[in-house]
Order: sequence, then structure tokens, then C-alpha cells
Amino acid sequence: MVNKIGVVGLGYVGLPLSCAFASRSFKVIGLDTDLEKIELIKRGETPIYEEGLQDLLKRVLKEKTFKATSSYRELVEESEACFICVGTPSNPDGSVDLRYVREAVEMISEYLKRLDRYFLIVVRSTIPPSTTCNLVRKILDERSGKKLGEYGLCFNPEFLREGKALQDIFNPDRIIIGSMDERSGELLLEIYKKFHGDSMPPTLVTNPTNAELIKYASNVFLATKVSFINMISQICQRLPDADVRIVAEGIGMDKRIGREFLNAGLGWGGSCFPKDVKAFLRFGQELGLHLKLVESVIEINEAQIAEAVRLADNLVGGLNGKIISILGLAFKPGTDDVRESRSIQLIKELLKYNVRIKVHDPKSLEKVMSILGDKVTYCKTIEECLTDSDLCILATEWAEYKEINQEILKKYMRKPALLDCRRLYEPAQFKEIKFAAMGLGY
Repeated sequence: MVNKIGVVGLGYVGLPLSCAFASRSFKVIGLDTDLEKIELIKRGETPIYEEGLQDLLKRVLKEKTFKATSSYRELVEESEACFICVGTPSNPDGSVDLRYVREAVEMISEYLKRLDRYFLIVVRSTIPPSTTCNLVRKILDERSGKKLGEYGLCFNPEFLREGKALQDIFNPDRIIIGSMDERSGELLLEIYKKFHGDSMPPTLVTNPTNAELIKYASNVFLATKVSFINMISQICQRLPDADVRIVAEGIGMDKRIGREFLNAGLGWGGSCFPKDVKAFLRFGQELGLHLKLVESVIEINEAQIAEAVRLADNLVGGLNGKIISILGLAFKPGTDDVRESRSIQLIKELLKYNVRIKVHDPKSLEKVMSILGDKVTYCKTIEECLTDSDLCILATEWAEYKEINQEILKKYMRKPALLDCRRLYEPAQFKEIKFAAMGLGY
């Protein structure tokens, strides 16, 4: 039975996973090459915002079931199984940049060759189909001097929602294990049985290529649902009395379709969907396939920004010279992650129209400063952001913004107007000011 676990990469996937394992009868050692991040974690401070994570980190540090390091030697020597959770960003052509996975596997291999015991490597980073069987195994064999059987190897995709990562780790919909051999799969299954106990979720054990493809297919399918409902929203926007939210509710009642991911808005962003959809399109091209559906999913998503700009322009009678308040910068509520944020893409487009932009977000202002610099005005409060503006755009549906009503807008704004890009508000709440919502047909 495995009791000691290593985790490589202490970001949005690896740090929640480390803390979760450490809270349930495992000794965990987490590794990251960012020394500032390691020092922060050792002090019990999280380098990312994730609901409940800081409290759990402090707890497992106090209980001494988790420690952070930058030493691969320490990680390999003090663990029996290692989860690789490093980033897999996009190359300029949309393909996957595997440098961090390669580096992690190479470093693990250097110390694996010195071990005289079995060691399980689990790749959790999102990688193209066949990468585990080809690239990862090849590096392990060549660098460690060992063969499969002397070590174990699995691909085990994560299906975490940022902002709800701990919830999804403790209560996953399913576990997918892509194992190179029977022993590897059985050992990883034992780890999860120990972790979940009587609450073991549905599990599928298959080969690594199937598991890698399941991860990509899942994300592309969900992105397709979002693009589909955004296509419907553009139709509703041009039909009097049509409302995409009602349409989504109606089609979502069909259990073959389901209501989740049928929320119209600015489109999908974040750390996963954009890079994974592009990577899947590129992967198809490498196989000689033209994935027309995936191309359309991307095109529809990009069109939503132009739709938002069109609505904003119509709402205030021309954007030129206007002051615009943007509420919400993170790609979704519950996280400080601004990677591929639709809000930031909207801001970049609006800046082409000679506008002044003021921004607010509960968690991600500092990260946005490194992206937009002095192009926008950063506000610490909602009131400061609204003051003297001509248009307020709700771009990320943080709970704090739900309290905004027309009286607040009339009090602070110069010419009260609201564009709801996330359908947070009921139109009836704003009868006395200019109001528009994406996918609402009026």
C-alpha cells in the first residue's frame, strides 16, 4: 500500500491535490522549481486563490503531513508514487508545449535509476494522445536505465473546475486511469480507494492513449456546448421577445442534453478550454484530419467578443470618448486566474474605440496589472469603479456584484447604463436605466 506521495508542480492542479492527499492519511511532498512559491507555501500562504485551499494548507503543514521542496532527489527518495502536475501551454501553432513534462520526467528519471524499489509515475498534466506511451516511457527507459515493471506508469487526467478544485478532488464524477501495465493500474486504483474509502466514484481503467483522448474529448465537448448556446444567444439577440436563458432551460430539461454549460455569455476562457481545443484541432491536423466542428467552436467563441462590443456601442450611442467600468477580470468567479480571460480580451477590443476603462475584480487585480499595465484604471472598490462612468459591463459573475441595483448605478455613474454579459441580473431590476443583456432579444 502506498503511503507516501510526491507531486510535481504546485499550481492550480498540484497544490490542491497535494493538500487533499495530505489531509487523508498520506504523507505528501510537493515540488516546484519556483523558489519564491516554495517559500510562500512553507509559510502557509497559497500562491493562487482557490476556495478553502489556504485553510487546508495551513492544516496539513501543522499536522506535518505535507511539505514543499525544490529538490527532485528529496521528492523521489521520500515518495512511493509521484503525480506530475506541470503546465502544458500552447505553442504558437496551437500544438502542446511539452517542455515542462519532459523536464519533470527527465529529473525523476535521474533519481529513479538510484532506487532499488518500485516507483509509480502518474502523469496528470494534459498531454496529447500517445504521449505517455511514447515520449514519457522513452525518457524513463533511457534516463533511468530501468524498464516498465521496475517502475510503474499511468496517465490519470484531472477534471477540476478552478474555484471548486478541492470539491472536485474530494467528490469527483469519475476517475480515469490509463495504465501502461496491470500492476501500475492496480496500484493507482489502491491509492484512490484509500483516499475515497466508501465514497469511491465510478472508475474506468484503460490504456494511456484512451485516457489522454478522454481528457481532450471531454473539454472539447464542453466547449462545444458553450459555443452552441452562444450561437443561439446571437439569434435571440435579434429576435424580439426571445431569451436565450429560457431557451437553454428548455433544451436543458432533456436529460440527453443537460443544463450544465448552456450559459450564454462572453464565451469560454481560462487555462484549459482555449489551449485544449486548439491543441485538439492541431492534433487532428497531424493525423490528416480537418476537424470542421472544432474550427466552428473556436470561431463562435471569438465572435462573442464582437457581439459584446456591438451591444455596448448600441447601448450608449457610440463608444468614442466614453468611460467604461468593467466588473470582473478573472475568467470565472472563485479564482484569480486570468489566463485567456474573456474579460481581458473584451477590454483589449474596447480600447480600440478611444474609451477610458476602469476595472475591478475581488481577487485578480495584481495579475491583470502585469498584462494591461497603465492602459486601464485599477479600482479597489466597486463604487470607485462605477464613479463617473457612462457604461458598466458585468464580465465575471462574482457574488459581490449581485448586490448592484439601479439605485447604486444612478448614484455613482455619470450616465447609468449596464451591459450584463453573464446574465447575473433580471431585466426588471433596471427599468429606469439603459440595460442590455447578452442573448436577450430586445
